[in-house]
Amino acid sequence: MKIHTALILLLAATLTGPTALAAERLPREQLPALLEEANAAFQEANALVNNPDRSRRLYEKAILLYEKVIDGGGVRNAKLYYNLANAYLLKEDVGRAILNYRRAEQLDGSDINIRKNLAFARSRRIDKVDVGTERRVLETLFFWHYDFSLKTKFLLTCLFFGALCVTLTVRLWLGRGPAKSTVAVLSAVLCLAFLISVLIESRRRAQTHYGVLTATEVVARQGDGPNYPPSFKDPLHAGTEFELIEQRPGWMHIRLSDGADAWIPDDTAGLV
Repeated sequence: MKIHTALILLLAATLTGPTALAAERLPREQLPALLEEANAAFQEANALVNNPDRSRRLYEKAILLYEKVIDGGGVRNAKLYYNLANAYLLKEDVGRAILNYRRAEQLDGSDINIRKNLAFARSRRIDKVDVGTERRVLETLFFWHYDFSLKTKFLLTCLFFGALCVTLTVRLWLGRGPAKSTVAVLSAVLCLAFLISVLIESRRRAQTHYGVLTATEVVARQGDGPNYPPSFKDPLHAGTEFELIEQRPGWMHIRLSDGADAWIPDDTAGLV
């Protein structure tokens, strides 16, 4: 799997913002060495095809170092989460791999490697939760809203707005014509469609939290306590994704992609 260099990751550390910098516990000058050590452990593990035990220990070492940079150094970067997810996936921890691919995707949804590896990790999980009928219909009718990243949709909004401005200027100077009118109307419609999509996506990200099960097996229950009956016949497994409805001490109320809801202990999952 492709692994990104420490230099690229460190450049992104300058974009973590005042909050992350205030919480930083590791001196910035230590980060290059930690990242270099993590990358070296990852690459060495990849080379040990005939020594799975040693390889697993090296992946675990790389994971600890990547997480130390994230938690102790305050670095939030798509490339770093991508490297961490790769290490988890190769250690066969599907739940934490998907969780960190999702975090990477949230920061850079246009990266083809992130999306490809996320799709592969999803194919490795046990639970196959169907998408609800209503969502499938929406994804078909409004494919541009679901298939394009937020960054891509914003760029397309700007592109079509620019095309609309140019077309209207040409009409003003050269007069009306069927071709110019068609281009103007088409540009306006596409600009509006992508603008609405950007606004909806931005609001959704601000108001909705998503998570991934990281425990190997979880009994989802009908209430926030171990005495409630199970919500499903079978337990849920690592890698199952959900939308967070609410949190209570020690418990999460979640909704799966098929619309079913349940409660799980909060130490069995991570939030994107």
